[in-house]
Amino acid sequence: MTMNVKLSRALCTVSFVTFCYSAAAATQCVNPGGTSGCYSTISAAVAAAAPNDTINVAMGTYHEDVIIGKSLSLIGANRNSTIIDATGMANGIYIDGIDNAGLNNVAVKGFTVQKANFEGILVTNASTVTIVNNLVVNNDKSLDVATGSCPGIPSFETSEGFDCGEGIHVMGVDHSIIANNVSTTNSGGILISDDTGQTHDNLILGNSVTNNPADCGITMASHPPAALTGSAVPLGIIHNTIANNSSVHNGYNPAGSGSGVGIFGPVPGSTVSNNVIINNTITNNGLPGVAFHSHAPGQFLNDNMIIGNQISGNGADTEDAATPGPTGINVFGASPITGTIIAGNTLQQESYLVVVNTPAAVDMHLNNFLDTTVGVDNLGAGTSNAVANWWNCASGPNTSGCASVGGPGILFTPWLMQSFSY
Repeated sequence: MTMNVKLSRALCTVSFVTFCYSAAAATQCVNPGGTSGCYSTISAAVAAAAPNDTINVAMGTYHEDVIIGKSLSLIGANRNSTIIDATGMANGIYIDGIDNAGLNNVAVKGFTVQKANFEGILVTNASTVTIVNNLVVNNDKSLDVATGSCPGIPSFETSEGFDCGEGIHVMGVDHSIIANNVSTTNSGGILISDDTGQTHDNLILGNSVTNNPADCGITMASHPPAALTGSAVPLGIIHNTIANNSSVHNGYNPAGSGSGVGIFGPVPGSTVSNNVIINNTITNNGLPGVAFHSHAPGQFLNDNMIIGNQISGNGADTEDAATPGPTGINVFGASPITGTIIAGNTLQQESYLVVVNTPAAVDMHLNNFLDTTVGVDNLGAGTSNAVANWWNCASGPNTSGCASVGGPGILFTPWLMQSFSY
């Protein structure tokens, strides 16, 4: 069975498994007029629902910030016509496990969520949440790009002043699925952080993340812990899978640029480890397609895998993580970034396909380097094990028509004699 088939089957199970709770659960309804025994607001239906109820929401526009603190399924009739307009409010939908300990089994499907001051959809401290087939558009309205600030954002969001939390944001969340959503024209697309708890064992699958100007398409960022956690160190982002997403044209605002997929450790103790980024399309983003940033000692961005992605046309990295030009993958770490595997990717239309600058070994094999530019550039004290890659021709790197290598410490012999597929 190929990896693509496995992922396709995983996607098919989303709509059949995650919305099946207790047979005894009731069904509530909402429509704009509150007719036929239905509620006129989603919030009223949520307040009245018993655990594991389903709430069906008719097409229309609902001006509210829907806060969910119990197990239930919230189902819109049509993603493009069932609209939560949160103009002037904090969020469109907030699944609140901070104030509802043990929150689990929440599903949200089939809404447009727009114009919130902060996130369109925010999930905190919850398990087995499913966010599927929603359009999250034009949120983060309180963001002041010029000053990099977001007035009024909750204190438990410890590092979101510069982007208002992006379109969809999960923190302290585990064993959950974010699938088949469109996140567009927010500050950033999808944010996975650990402000309020460790975020682990989640699946980010099949989302379209496009045209978010001020930050990354998909971000995994380990932040300072919120005071409510009682922790002195970041809690970590561990064992998450980022699969089959499209991250296109994000982070193109010079005042707040971002990568297609970012793995970031901004403070001592930050941990983003044992995650998999697989089979994504990552193109035309303001910073490198995939960017690792470890800016200080004592950070742990280890044992992550970048596998089978299509990466092209992205920008150069900047500041301390700067690359010499537009870059497909940038592994930058003041701390050693260990256990990194870069395999099975196709990279092209970049000046530098992979740049490594960390005092550790980085393994990259079975990749297709399809430019005659620099395939691997090693800028740091570590090494790059780059054997068994396709360098755009059979004669290997640094020959006519092939990609090249730059910098010391790169092992590239032997190489593939033809492009790799799986």
